Amino acid sequence: MVGLLCAVLLFAPSSPPFDLFDPARKGHVKLYVRRVFITDGAELLPSYLRFMRGVVDSEDMPLNISREMLQNNPQVAQIRKALTGRVIQELENLAGKEAENYDKLWQSFGRVVKEGLYEDHERREKLLGLARFTTTKGDAHRSLQQYVADLRPNQTEIYYLVGESIERLKANPKLEAARARGIEVLLLTDPVDALWTSMALEHEGKPLKSLSQGEVDFNLVPLEDQAKADAEQKPAADDASIIAAVKTALDERISDVRASQRLTDSASCLVASKQGPDRELERLLARHQKGAGSKPILEVNMRHPIVLALGKAKEADHADDVTDLALLLFEQAQILDGEVPDDPAAFTSRLNRLVVRGL
Repeated sequence: MVGLLCAVLLFAPSSPPFDLFDPARKGHVKLYVRRVFITDGAELLPSYLRFMRGVVDSEDMPLNISREMLQNNPQVAQIRKALTGRVIQELENLAGKEAENYDKLWQSFGRVVKEGLYEDHERREKLLGLARFTTTKGDAHRSLQQYVADLRPNQTEIYYLVGESIERLKANPKLEAARARGIEVLLLTDPVDALWTSMALEHEGKPLKSLSQGEVDFNLVPLEDQAKADAEQKPAADDASIIAAVKTALDERISDVRASQRLTDSASCLVASKQGPDRELERLLARHQKGAGSKPILEVNMRHPIVLALGKAKEADHADDVTDLALLLFEQAQILDGEVPDDPAAFTSRLNRLVVRGL
């Protein structure tokens, strides 16, 4: 029952319906008035709960109510609010009491529920608690409550990475420093993930932080591997000199160059600025607008052999080598981010020159 207004029967199907991602995003809850069918287009649930099926039978509305009147009817508004709250409450109960069944439901409809994180500000905290994620900790879906319970010493943020596939994300160099410290990272691959993560969110006082945007600092989180700790003690290249040389060589291709706190093994990576959209959202917007997005920031691993070689080439005043190595750092970062170098032929020629010089 929803108060004393109507009788309700709702259920979630066992498998996703074919029209789950139809652009119209219509619901499938039928409205009756005293057992007389009125409409299935009253939108009694928000679009992110459109997978729910069922009927609502009101005793108080007039039988001749029109679809236009339904949009502004206060009783319908009350039904919508109560139904939405009750469905979310039942999902919370299922997640708490029958975790295995809830995980099956999430696998079928989680991509839709996450639309509510972007659309429903009022219930965003509850929906975030209902969300389940693939993470670097294993294949099982994890809740943010589980994530926060397993925070590493001195870890103050919930880290995530958005991309096109789990396989590509697991191979992303931006995970290196987090992995070396045993920091769990959410791996987000649904198209809607790039949207809801663009907002400032937190769970249990821990803000969500993208590994593709802004700066990160893991220095207070202890390393798990002594070999990694020893590697961090190796001498690094002269930051200022190399960064200036890379900036000059790349010119208009990037917005900035800086020493990376994300990388331990790879030479370079591309990140977005703190003020702009995340890298994945930037790509989505660029495809939609059919134009170039904002210029990325290139981060370089100051202990990587390529970066050290660039420093030596600069000291020896080998300008061509400096340019080739700087462009290689940028273009391999593009490839690791799933992008194609602006000029594949020039990239191939440059790579061949560098290989031949080393023979």
